Amino acid sequence: MIEKKITVKIASGLEARPVALFVQVASQFESNIYVEMQDKKVNAKSIMGMMSLGVLEGEDITITAEGTDEEKAINELEKYLSEDK
Repeated sequence: MIEKKITVKIASGLEARPVALFVQVASQFESNIYVEMQDKKVNAKSIMGMMSLGVLEGEDITITAEGTDEEKAINELEKYLSEDK
């Protein structure tokens, strides 16, 4: 299991379009992936779950991945969140 804290650098935060793209990236991996913010933990492959977090630019989230491709999953999600869309 890998856990990593990441700062969201997408200017619009994780609104509808960026969330949909984030979920697409997460869904490419077999690992179980979760996103935590404050006291909420959601499945990174769930659009509704991710939307419920209401993540804004500059906020920190923690991504946890567990499975055969966990390292690649964390790296790709961090890369996605680090680029302005």
